[in-house]
Amino acid sequence: MVSLVCKIFFHVEKDSRMTAEKISAEIGLSPAAVQKRLKKLKDNGVIRAEVALLDPKKMGHPMTVIAEISLERENLNVLDGFKKRMRQAEEVQQCYYTTGEADFILVLLVRDIQHYEQFTREYFFGNTAVSKFKTNIVMDSVKVGMSIPIHTS
Repeated sequence: MVSLVCKIFFHVEKDSRMTAEKISAEIGLSPAAVQKRLKKLKDNGVIRAEVALLDPKKMGHPMTVIAEISLERENLNVLDGFKKRMRQAEEVQQCYYTTGEADFILVLLVRDIQHYEQFTREYFFGNTAVSKFKTNIVMDSVKVGMSIPIHTS
């Protein structure tokens, strides 16, 4: 049996602007009960944000770059400093601290290769803690999403 909350998640994740009335019609729960559950999920931080997904190409950032970064040394100050800089860099869409060959994997949106070169000069070459980085230019976004699999059947 799938919980009503999972059914709510399924609809909200697809379209966060879907009204409680429409969700209630889909899952067989009153609009007031849907609103109550949504409020609780927001208050508890389960629903972290409701955002608009903009088209990067139409917003002037048609190039996606995936970069693997290795740091010279791993101490807390270096790690925390790098994380802080990546959080502040508007080009960085996603930043992951990872195991394996690279210490960090970044997903960046840039205008063009010159914009990326400028980024590397500021954040990689200009950072003595960065020992090396590897760049992958995305040729085609086959699948992009942030939704979590929710099974409603």
